Amino acid sequence: MLITQPYNYQPLQRVDTGNGRRYIVGEGRPLPSVTTILGKTKDMTHINEWKKNIGEDKAQKILTESSGLGNGMHKNLENYILGGSMNGTLMARALAKVIIKNGLSKVNEVWGTEVSLYSKELYAGTTDLVGLWEGVPAIMDFKNSLNDKRREWIEDYFMQLAAYALSHNEMYGTDISRGVVMIATREAKYQEFIIEGDEFKHYETMWANKVCSYYDRFGME
Repeated sequence: MLITQPYNYQPLQRVDTGNGRRYIVGEGRPLPSVTTILGKTKDMTHINEWKKNIGEDKAQKILTESSGLGNGMHKNLENYILGGSMNGTLMARALAKVIIKNGLSKVNEVWGTEVSLYSKELYAGTTDLVGLWEGVPAIMDFKNSLNDKRREWIEDYFMQLAAYALSHNEMYGTDISRGVVMIATREAKYQEFIIEGDEFKHYETMWANKVCSYYDRFGME
């Protein structure tokens, strides 16, 4: 895998607060993360019903386990891309291997991993991977899941990709309009979702509406 690093990516300081994650950008105010904006503007009806059906304790256990596995998987993927070794739990390594075999094999060029991005005065975040996917510039994110996903279930993932692409284009003068989500399930299945063209523009618009809704509701908290 070719690592070119054509842009001088700089990390941003992250701070977790009672109102979600914030990024410190220069001397300006802390900016809400992409995931914080999505979380605070999300319709929680289905999630709340799910928690009620299976019980709060079990739901929290599932969410905590998924988060831990996701962190381990992401770290292993970053290590692999940068030439390091696998570590952590057996499941975290197995999930990473699913994405390495089926997804990263299509990445022609790596521009950066765990790339911090922001849109001035609006939001910030970290995308898993930026580079060339089958020869085309793309924003790429890794996910893990207990079960298979359907496209209509993961619009938040697509809005994340659009948000990161918009901020990358703003910061570095690029014209990225492709996003790729790579998902590994606990049953070692691989799923891949790509947005581009008119669909990509659609999620850019959806994301812009989410940002407006967030600031309408919460202001510059």
